Amino acid sequence: MEYLDNIFFTVVLAIGVGYFAINVKKLMHNIKLGQAVNRTDNPKARWNNMLMIALGQSKMVKRPVSGIMHILVYVGFVIINIEMLEIVIDGLFGTHRVFAFMGGFYSFLIGSFEVLAVLVLVAVVVFWARRNVLKLGRFASTDLNGKPRGDANIILYFEIVLMSLFLLMNASDFWLQQAGVSHYVSAGSFPVSHFISPIFDGINEGTVVLLERTFWWMHIVGILIFLNYLYYSKHLHILLAFPNTYYADLNAKGKIDNLESVTREVQLMMDPNADPFAAPATTDAVPAKFGASDVMDLNWVQLLNAYTCTECGRCTSSCPANQTGKKLSPRKIMMDTRDRLEEVSRNIDTNKGVFIPDNKSLLNDYITTEELWACTSCNACVEECPVNISPLSIIMDMRRYLVMEQSAAPQSLNAMMTNIENNGAPWQYNQMDRLNWKSE
Repeated sequence: MEYLDNIFFTVVLAIGVGYFAINVKKLMHNIKLGQAVNRTDNPKARWNNMLMIALGQSKMVKRPVSGIMHILVYVGFVIINIEMLEIVIDGLFGTHRVFAFMGGFYSFLIGSFEVLAVLVLVAVVVFWARRNVLKLGRFASTDLNGKPRGDANIILYFEIVLMSLFLLMNASDFWLQQAGVSHYVSAGSFPVSHFISPIFDGINEGTVVLLERTFWWMHIVGILIFLNYLYYSKHLHILLAFPNTYYADLNAKGKIDNLESVTREVQLMMDPNADPFAAPATTDAVPAKFGASDVMDLNWVQLLNAYTCTECGRCTSSCPANQTGKKLSPRKIMMDTRDRLEEVSRNIDTNKGVFIPDNKSLLNDYITTEELWACTSCNACVEECPVNISPLSIIMDMRRYLVMEQSAAPQSLNAMMTNIENNGAPWQYNQMDRLNWKSE
């Protein structure tokens, strides 16, 4: 019976971490459904991207109010959870504040954690008010109707509860230390929770011990629940922002990549030594699809982008097409891609590792052609994204499919391409007449 608490803690920890590992494996499997793309060039620039953007939050502060508050929540939540190491050791071995031997440094750590916890609470309350009271435009958009809107609030409530439990746990611990209860060694500095501890005055020691243990268990179990909720929420960016910024496209934003299959054909046409009647190198190869109509046609970095999306709406709020009332929302493009990828994943799981066509696709069933052709390809969404997501790359690949596979370009674009083919220019008159304007 002496070790029953430790055994129970070990089981709870194993279940929480084990389920998280299963979700991570599933996440990696889903991302690998995408097409291969090489993003291993220039590692120095990639590491710099990750350190500055994901770790340093450099793009967040372009909007100072939300940016600074986000940094407070980010830094506070990460640093406070360093205490998880102590909680895990205490839970496994039955110790209490095992790092108390650090003396003054330990007091500094606990004191810092408490100050950060208060700052996190203040920032989270402001975030909640911006979404639910002020109802800022990018948070009131129809993109977030349903689960996404609820998910954003659930995350905020999680953070409020976890920070409150942390302070209550410390307040009851401090009260027990002052009362000289055995097992509660005098350790740590409590600049915030010592103001809370008087709420336990008048309660007998046994009850306060029970409350302290309750707060401790609720805090650790809450963190494990939050950890496993990440996969199902927009907060997955806490983990994926780092690989996403590392594998982001390093090319200039105005540069649009060419399809490799088309490039090969053009090079073959331009090669005077090539035999146009030669048989293909592989006669049984499946012809490559031009562009993308479903998530499996996108590359794995684009699928990583979809899972990394924070749903903050900075992309949509800066999109000129959206600002002029058009249907396009870059945020919705990423959310639709993730939703379709999850649907494909469930299909594969149901059919024992094989995707059975479900007569649905990302194009038309999730993203309409009206949305795709509204895009001006200005890259504002890419520039604004705090974690280097590129909705434009998905839009361009789906446009390629419409043009090259379905010949479904808008009339104005078809006219332009016809003019280029016939006249060598987008305009509808002969090349010989191009300079006629100079005589007018």
